[in-house]
Amino acid sequence: MIDKSAVQNVLSNVMYPKFTKSIVDFGFVKTIDIESGSVSVVLDIPSAAPEVAEQLKEEIEKRLSLLGADVRLSIKQPVLPRETSSHGRNILPNIQSFVMVSSGKGGVGKSTTTVNIALALAQQGKRVGLLDADIYGPNIPRMMGIADKQPVFLGQKIKPIHAHGIEVMSIGSLVERGASLIWKGAMVTQAIEQMLEDIIWGDLDVLLFDMPPGTGDAQLALAQNLPVTAGVCVTTPQKVALDDTIRSMDMFKNLHIPIAGIVENMSGFICPENGKEYAIFGKGTTQPLADHYETEILGEIPIEPAIREGGDSGLPITVLAPDCETSKRYRSVAEKLWNTIVKVNAQGGVDNSEIQPEVF
Repeated sequence: MIDKSAVQNVLSNVMYPKFTKSIVDFGFVKTIDIESGSVSVVLDIPSAAPEVAEQLKEEIEKRLSLLGADVRLSIKQPVLPRETSSHGRNILPNIQSFVMVSSGKGGVGKSTTTVNIALALAQQGKRVGLLDADIYGPNIPRMMGIADKQPVFLGQKIKPIHAHGIEVMSIGSLVERGASLIWKGAMVTQAIEQMLEDIIWGDLDVLLFDMPPGTGDAQLALAQNLPVTAGVCVTTPQKVALDDTIRSMDMFKNLHIPIAGIVENMSGFICPENGKEYAIFGKGTTQPLADHYETEILGEIPIEPAIREGGDSGLPITVLAPDCETSKRYRSVAEKLWNTIVKVNAQGGVDNSEIQPEVF
């Protein structure tokens, strides 16, 4: 007699493709029903790639058949984006979705936010890539603990560096450490385009871009070369930061990029002694901005000493302290962002094929 626990044990040994966690550990097994020797299993996985579902199907059916069960397997997946989802150019067709993380000004924690969102998505079972497109201040190598690692060159192509379960590449990994990058607009555009074309990314569910602060050539070059699925804006509660955030939000509108939402960084200070949170930079200033642009606040990320420690040590807080309050909030941000990605792809994307430089 086959029971549910036996099926659960079998499924706990089925690793999700390209991960070291099982489909049970990820929570992708939604239902297990047993009736008259027949086992019905429903999975809900984050990848839209048909090869991922096929690989899981073959392994699950093979393993469960050893129990002598008649297997009925249903795998739910997001809608696979149409190749012309943005009616524009896509030079990376092996990547399903693209997210641009930007800010109106520097110093608001954009890179820290991008890194931890990327890692939170990977911890939820997504195949994730991270491209440090902040060519003026590439901090991702240090934050991801790969400052001393060199990428592998295959002819004229470059393999991304693997760190904490995601694929990473940065201009900081391609130039001498500490080198001053003094580039004009045309050079910025060329650098972005070359990085997109020369990096050998794997099959990814999502690629996140840590953009330079402001609204300029890098953002335009990216939008002209890829169907950007969604944009995330990072800000802090101070009104002086929000003034610059408006420009960033307008940029997404002008580039026809759906705004997934706003991450309010340094939203409060969590005291390490008593665990209380204090709104030292103000509170409630971001919501009117989100309302104006018909989007949402994806999360309010507090100041916590472990964030700085993680960034300096190459162990971001979602890796260093996965159970702390800040890590929980990053995971919530990642879930909301993913819901937007799924929604945009299901609608076929947006049209950014007529983007012209004069929008800036």
